[in-house]
Amino acid sequence: MKLLTISFGCQMSFSDGAEMARPLLARGFRAAQGLDDADALILNTCTVRQHAEDRALSQLGRLKPWKEARPERLLIVAGCAAERLGDWLTERFPYVDLVVGAKSIEQYPEVLERALSERFDWARENAGAWASPEPASAGAGAFVTVMRGCNYSCSYCIVPAVRGRELYRPLEVVLGEVRARAAEGAREVTLLGQTVNSWREGGRDFADLLRAVDAAGAVERVRFTSPHPFFLTERVMAAMAQCRGVAPHMHLPAQSGSDRLLKLMRRNYTAEGFLEKAARLRALIPDLALTSDFIVGFPGETEEDFRATLALAAAADLDSAYCFAFSPREGTEAAAFGDTVPEEVKQARLRVLLDAIEANMVRKLDAMLGKKVRVLLETDTDGRTQYHFRARLDAPGVPGTFVDAVVTGRTDTALKARAL
Repeated sequence: MKLLTISFGCQMSFSDGAEMARPLLARGFRAAQGLDDADALILNTCTVRQHAEDRALSQLGRLKPWKEARPERLLIVAGCAAERLGDWLTERFPYVDLVVGAKSIEQYPEVLERALSERFDWARENAGAWASPEPASAGAGAFVTVMRGCNYSCSYCIVPAVRGRELYRPLEVVLGEVRARAAEGAREVTLLGQTVNSWREGGRDFADLLRAVDAAGAVERVRFTSPHPFFLTERVMAAMAQCRGVAPHMHLPAQSGSDRLLKLMRRNYTAEGFLEKAARLRALIPDLALTSDFIVGFPGETEEDFRATLALAAAADLDSAYCFAFSPREGTEAAAFGDTVPEEVKQARLRVLLDAIEANMVRKLDAMLGKKVRVLLETDTDGRTQYHFRARLDAPGVPGTFVDAVVTGRTDTALKARAL
């Protein structure tokens, strides 16, 4: 029996997909190479942007022949779009065996067990059929979810509706999963959460979690995403600076440089406050790589608002950023504002912002010339440095190992390096 997992959207979605695969892998399923040899499929969906949701639904429509060819195959649809669309999915795609919304992921093993027991006499049909499960390879890096949900209500975001209120995994559970991923071969972990740095347990906060993961020593490098500027406290910044294994990279979503729009977005900070935290981080971590997110064309965005975003991006001296044109999500407050910025204006502004970000990224890449980096190889020549940038080595190495190197040049988006 073979299992294929297809995930759309963010890193959290991919992490959830891997987590949902584990109960089936524990039953003896092996990883499928593709649809043709898959006996079971988990389609993990995303609904943060319409494009990701549309891609998942399109994929689901194309799965009908796959299911009809062998009706005994198991098709599970999960994630944020599954939460949002719910019963509509089972009506529109009756060949789906199980729909699991994002809010139910903690109960997923029990839900799966009930669904399987209703379809099969699992104990009778499969007694002795499986060998001991093989440990799932984590690759060079692995994601570890530390919290789910969001207590914020950013006016453009569907996540609170489909993910629910914040839930925090206990520290010891997180440490146990970090060790498990390390035992599978991971040399780096990325701690995940919708607002990852809001994690807390009793009197402990995210700074304590960072220090605990670093002190455990199971992996050499630790990252986290996506933090919220509001929870980027002095304690968290100090932990980043003082922990040996925490990468000198912060992805800090800004979304806009206009205080007026930030208020409409319900982001709970100002442009000045964002820049102050960025400056404080750089004071503590001088070689910090800083990346961000921006939305252009938010309802009511004026040319002055957009210029404020350009100004913030320049002042923050970003290494790179993910930039998107506003897309209204049904059920959010911003959807009711009306999509007031013409599409051609959105796209023109997006191109200007992307050009500015890319120009600064090239400048940052050039500034790395001659600098020593530590590359975690994902293939024999390509991997990720401790910073945001990826690197290609001049000679092959062993995937899953760290290589010390010196930067000798760049491509348009990555570094070239010589192994030391």
